[in-house]
Amino acid sequence: MVAFAEWLADTQAAIRGERDAAVPCGSCTACCTSSQFVHVGPDEADALAHIPSDVLFAAPGFPPGYVLMGYDERGACPMFVDGRCSIYEHRPRACRTYDCRVFAAASIEPDAPAVAAQVLTWEFDVTTADDASALAAVRAAAAQTTGANATERAVRAVMTAAVDR
Repeated sequence: MVAFAEWLADTQAAIRGERDAAVPCGSCTACCTSSQFVHVGPDEADALAHIPSDVLFAAPGFPPGYVLMGYDERGACPMFVDGRCSIYEHRPRACRTYDCRVFAAASIEPDAPAVAAQVLTWEFDVTTADDASALAAVRAAAAQTTGANATERAVRAVMTAAVDR
């Protein structure tokens, strides 16, 4: 179990693109198999070089060059092969920074049932005043956050939480 304030700082850094998220997924592959679109930016040359162009399409509402990777008829990422990511070392930024614990932190239910089931298993260590303050800040931000979907709302809440440090 990770201290909440520490998790929040690390997750905010990952979302800002300063590092990859460190998520203890274990054998969970819910995010890879839950009919989710994966955003890929034009600056992600390595990822784009490893993703077949026929599974990519222009990202609506984004500037030219931004694409989405869809999912297959089973709802799985097309790069999810034989129970694992076939391009793990070359995966897009969205995959590198995805942390389903944002839903637990913001107390927002994910749209994807498999992700929602995983979110119920997460627990944070909230034993210090800093942890309690940070969690309260995220929940307060979530109560005021709007967005197109649960993921957007949860990420915005995590990123806009006013935390005194």
